[in-house]
Amino acid sequence: MLRRKLVMFVLATCMFLSACHSSQKEDAMTSIRIGISLYRGDDTFINNIRSLVEEKAKEYERENGIKVILDIQDAKGNQNTQNNQVERFISLGCDVLCINPVDRMDASTIIDKAMTAGVPVVFFNRQPVEEDMNRWDQLYYIGVDAKETAILQGKMVVDLYQEQPQAVDLNGDGVVSYVLLEGETSHQDSLIRTQWSIQTLKNGGVPIEKITGGIANWERSQASALMEQWLLSYPDTIELVVSNNDDMALGAIDALERAQSTTKVNVIGIDGTTPGLEALESGKLLGTVSANKELYASAIVELAASCVLGEELPKEYPLTDEKYYWTPQEIIIHRIE
Repeated sequence: MLRRKLVMFVLATCMFLSACHSSQKEDAMTSIRIGISLYRGDDTFINNIRSLVEEKAKEYERENGIKVILDIQDAKGNQNTQNNQVERFISLGCDVLCINPVDRMDASTIIDKAMTAGVPVVFFNRQPVEEDMNRWDQLYYIGVDAKETAILQGKMVVDLYQEQPQAVDLNGDGVVSYVLLEGETSHQDSLIRTQWSIQTLKNGGVPIEKITGGIANWERSQASALMEQWLLSYPDTIELVVSNNDDMALGAIDALERAQSTTKVNVIGIDGTTPGLEALESGKLLGTVSANKELYASAIVELAASCVLGEELPKEYPLTDEKYYWTPQEIIIHRIE
């Protein structure tokens, strides 16, 4: 009798502990903690994406009943700072990391830390090199195809030139004189955007001639300073400003407004940022290429959650090579009457 009671007690205890463990596991799955590190929080495009990620995380909570805890940090353009942020995320028990790398060529330290801890990583906006991405099956990337972006940027001018040559060749001399505002030196997207936007203009039959160009590191103030200098050096000569992003395009517009130039200059950008779209609406910016930022931010949240929960990614976000999600893009242009 005593032995029977003992057996029953042991069985009851095991069932109780099993139930507690199951309950704890369920509780653990009712929340997802995501560590997010931004290469620079003052970048306009990144700031747009950050705001949308916060919105999409709340939507995910409402729709799935799973709390999403976001820990968002700004690396302020310093790779060592970002590496330390990743270490902190892991020590705090983040389930997944979403990293906008400071240096896309130096993602190995982040990957090493994440692999050791078994924490998946979703990179976004600045694509790590292929060798790094292939190191582990829990590494992903969300962004736009830089070549597609550049071709679309060139195409907006090609289409306009074919419809209204005088709207592009502003002085009617048969040549479109342009200046080029580039992002970071050796940055992959900057190099690709520069190469293919200009090549698309050439392929489309726009008779272009480069006056000058310069590196403005994606920044409005640096682009403004360059444009101010070019307006002094080449007065009444510039017809087109080709910019690798909207912020630099807006910097060129700032310089044009300060110079109070009566000569029209077309300015084109990339990103479809909120300030960029406002400038486009007012006619100051001729056009931009915009990623679908709603989908971009949703993909970050959905992919991060699917990594943690072990679920398949929704079909709206098809992965290329099981690692890459390329966000759709479109041309937005100010219509010239």
